[in-house]
Amino acid sequence: MSEHFDVVVVGAGPAGYVAAIRAAQLGLKTACIDERLGKDGKPAPGGTCLNVGCIPSKALLDSSKHYHHVQHQYAAHGINIAGPVSMDVDTMLERKNKIVKQLTGGVTQLLKANKVEFICGRGRLLPERQVQITDADGEQRQISGEHIILAAGSIPVAIPNVEFDGRYIVDNEGALEFGQVPQRLGVIGAGVIGLELGSVWKRLGSEVILLEALDDLLAAADKDVGKAAGREFKKQGLDIRLGTLVQGAQIVNGEVIVTLETKDGQESITVDRLLVAVGRKANTAELLAEGTGVNINQRGQIEVDDHCRTSAENVWAIGDAVRGPMLAHKGSEEGIAVAETIAGQAGHINLETVPWVIYTDPEIAWVGKTEQELQEAGIDYSSGSFPFAATGRGLAMGDATGMVKLLADAETDRLLGAHIIGPNASELIAECVVTMEFAGCAEDLARIVHAHPTLSEAVHEAALNADKRAIHRVN
Repeated sequence: MSEHFDVVVVGAGPAGYVAAIRAAQLGLKTACIDERLGKDGKPAPGGTCLNVGCIPSKALLDSSKHYHHVQHQYAAHGINIAGPVSMDVDTMLERKNKIVKQLTGGVTQLLKANKVEFICGRGRLLPERQVQITDADGEQRQISGEHIILAAGSIPVAIPNVEFDGRYIVDNEGALEFGQVPQRLGVIGAGVIGLELGSVWKRLGSEVILLEALDDLLAAADKDVGKAAGREFKKQGLDIRLGTLVQGAQIVNGEVIVTLETKDGQESITVDRLLVAVGRKANTAELLAEGTGVNINQRGQIEVDDHCRTSAENVWAIGDAVRGPMLAHKGSEEGIAVAETIAGQAGHINLETVPWVIYTDPEIAWVGKTEQELQEAGIDYSSGSFPFAATGRGLAMGDATGMVKLLADAETDRLLGAHIIGPNASELIAECVVTMEFAGCAEDLARIVHAHPTLSEAVHEAALNADKRAIHRVN
């Protein structure tokens, strides 16, 4: 007879391991299943985010940013480096790997400390809430759960006529492992992954060409932010080609020939490495056996209601495998909400206040509605903005690029959206998220005392500007 648990979580990414820990905290006998192994061959919980996504990419972004600053910005501070500056790519990658191992090891310890039974293997849901587990050697066992939480995550999307080979044509994981700086790097997709990893290798010396099928850069962001981002990335030397459809790619004599369709017709470019970063899709292909009662939509996502319940009794799904933004923090909060709902508490997540962040330089962050979305919905709104160039802290830091833009309901003043491009945007967005979560207004942000000199003063002044009473800019 299979071992029975109160909760079985399939997947140990940011959604799954958080759900498991919270369920265990609430007194539920919990198991968490995940098949990922680290470079050392040991279990590596943390999912795509910790292993080959959010964390390692930020480590490389930080390393490449330091290298770029030494080369181009230290002289303005009076800091002179004698002789040429060099980058040891192996050391950079070693640092990245050390950070990943530290964090995945930390997750392992957290699961153990909270008495979650972690099982290394591939989990597959069977009928009647049985879960089949296949380990790395092909051995199988079964466990069962009163509740099942599916947190299978996502995988990179491939495109026709462009086949991954792991060396010349790669996904995001491959672009984190280049052993040397490519002379020419092609990137298909100018979204979050493409811009972040493109920025890393550009700073280190690559000629980077981003190929974007859409006619607008960052179409999901506010139009003013997208335009500002385009200007900044162009200054940095990123070659972003909008309205460019990739028709195929071939590896010839150690180079990649990419065939393109543009408004001017067909053409081709040749690069040394090609990163495919056109998005991700739910990792559900091998997740469900016949007869589970769980419905999958046409996009491969598990269908859930507003509380993450699937169509099968006591089976839940969270994270990248379900609707909503594919963001680690969204998945984590869904995991907590489901665990608390199972335990009889009031689990809560508001998808309208999930912040988005792109960790380029400048950083880009937003929450809520864009100006174009409000216009399309016919909602009357007021808008306020403020440039970091008018902040003392930004100028003192030597990093005063970008702006804060706030959108509020014209009648009620309720904050509907916040959009930031500039230094520390990833941190500055938080007070806007709090304001929106508590149904606050632009005036609330305007009346809160913000320390001087700080970057957050730009949020304060943007809120004031929404009512045409900013102090440090012409309204």
